[in-house]
Amino acid sequence: MAKHVLITGGVGFIGRHLCNELLESGYEVRVLDGFLDQVHSRAAAVAHLTDVEVVVGDIRDADAVRVALGGMDAVVHLAAEVGVGQSMYEIARYVGTNDLGTAVLLQELIAHPIERLVVASSMSVYGEGLYRASDGRLVETARRDPASIAAGRFDITDADGGVLDPVPTDESKPVDLASIYALTKYAQEKAALLFGQAYRIDSVALRLFNVFGPGQALANPYTGVLANFASRLAIDERPTIFEDGFQRRDFVHVRDVARAFRLALERPQVGGNVINVGSGRSYTVRDVASLLARAMDRPIEPEILGRARTGDIRNCFSDIGKAEALLGFRPMFAMEDTLGELADWVAAQQRVDNNATMRRELEIRGLVS
Repeated sequence: MAKHVLITGGVGFIGRHLCNELLESGYEVRVLDGFLDQVHSRAAAVAHLTDVEVVVGDIRDADAVRVALGGMDAVVHLAAEVGVGQSMYEIARYVGTNDLGTAVLLQELIAHPIERLVVASSMSVYGEGLYRASDGRLVETARRDPASIAAGRFDITDADGGVLDPVPTDESKPVDLASIYALTKYAQEKAALLFGQAYRIDSVALRLFNVFGPGQALANPYTGVLANFASRLAIDERPTIFEDGFQRRDFVHVRDVARAFRLALERPQVGGNVINVGSGRSYTVRDVASLLARAMDRPIEPEILGRARTGDIRNCFSDIGKAEALLGFRPMFAMEDTLGELADWVAAQQRVDNNATMRRELEIRGLVS
């Protein structure tokens, strides 16, 4: 089993939890991180890491990647720009970091062979999740009509206007890319799997659903729904919800995600696979806002915008049967049982809210219907 692990983007939200998970399991850990201001400050991030070697550098810098790879047995590739909405106007930035960065890493791995490569992909590659029609058939290629969205009809319907029923999405669902971010994540996972096959390196991609937990960047309005809501509630402002709030998502705790990455490093015969990592449960965004407001003791009703962002999908939540079978993965931290922990962490943070900036950036570019 590989014992020396490099984590790219290892000082970020998931990366810090993964560092702790690996250290507790006896690994030696090195991280490569560029310290993006939108994600984390250097001082705050490094303060959370002990017994970890930190290499400061951009994932697109071959020299920095080469130094970071020295002596490593395995790589977990987390380094990426994250955000569906922002990716639709910061296109070069997202493609550069996510796809060029991955290409640089893979090219350097030719001269520094490792035992296993685990790449963080995203549920966004699915586009809409799976649906079931009234006659019982599965619908794998559901899409929304822009005219219907503009008219405030957000649900997915069949040819007769009947609303389709969302069901858990497994890895057999065809990819249907709805944003530049999704495109870059799919390119990352495909590049890693192709590379692994060519160079006989066990490569696996974990398709992460909505990750939450203490340590998420509250100042980044393009990050997870819960962090965005928490940053608003912390300053006694109403969380803003696009569409009608009845869209459904899967929220998986960051400690469960860190454990899934460790299992992906350890379990045999996972090379060549894409694997969902989620909670296997779904929640409406309205319910999430209500649960979080209660946990934070902020009885504030959300603002329902009745408008949709370009690139957003209606429903997607995970079938985690493959993760259970291949990784032995079962979630341990349900969202409703861990929001108190998140609320306590938020209460100790500096109040920062960039939600208005995010909305303005999207609206001036016509990316909100």
